[in-house]
Amino acid sequence: MSQNLLADGIADLLRTELSAAPTESYLVNPSRETIEELVSVMSTLESPPSVNLLAAERPLKDVMDDFIVASRAANLVDGDVLSIRTVENPPENALFVTDEEVVAIVGAGETVAGLTTDDDEFVESARERYDAIWESADEFGLRTPPLTEVRETLSTDISEATATDFDEVLASLQTARGNGDGLDEVTISLLVAAKNGELLYDISKWGEDIGLASKATFSRTKTKLEDMGLIDTEKVPIDVGRPRLRLMLGDDRLEDADSDQLANVAQSLLSS
Repeated sequence: MSQNLLADGIADLLRTELSAAPTESYLVNPSRETIEELVSVMSTLESPPSVNLLAAERPLKDVMDDFIVASRAANLVDGDVLSIRTVENPPENALFVTDEEVVAIVGAGETVAGLTTDDDEFVESARERYDAIWESADEFGLRTPPLTEVRETLSTDISEATATDFDEVLASLQTARGNGDGLDEVTISLLVAAKNGELLYDISKWGEDIGLASKATFSRTKTKLEDMGLIDTEKVPIDVGRPRLRLMLGDDRLEDADSDQLANVAQSLLSS
């Protein structure tokens, strides 16, 4: 029996396990918090090991509703270090399985323990079992584009200033769900576009092209924000066709806010 691990939180436990993992590993039936922390920890590692994430569909969908988590996960998937599949009947315990050990993840308040065995026969049996389950599991489709692609295309297709503001707004948020816990990605995009006087057509086309959201979603969100006084628009004539709309911030409190305060001010206005 190898040494058990005791950590202050799931992030510390995962960082320890990922740093020691020599080959491709399985993370099986993790909690929502564990999925979030896995993505966060892997995103901070210079050379993260490959992880196969195997979980029920519902917790995966719940976690990936957060743009911050989903876009970081998409980065890892795009980098071939994270694969995600769903299973209908996951085991009762959360497990971290490598070629060398099996770790049962057990939480007790804010403390997390990794109950570990490196018994060769047991580890081999567990590995074979999850190899088989993985092969028959359904791939989980991430519909969020990688964060790296979002940043790069926003800079090249819209403007570097808008991309910088987007980064600063995102960095100021703990979550980006758009359900009161954080602004969603479309709202953030429209706010930073308005801060920089960009055209609605350009930002919505960019968002649709990279798979962030449809033009219709951008238009509906623009209307909501405009009705609530957060943004304003002005018509910009073009040579052929209908005039396009330039986005502008519609509230002095937003105009006076630095980029890292823009989200907090917008959230307070939306909830007032």
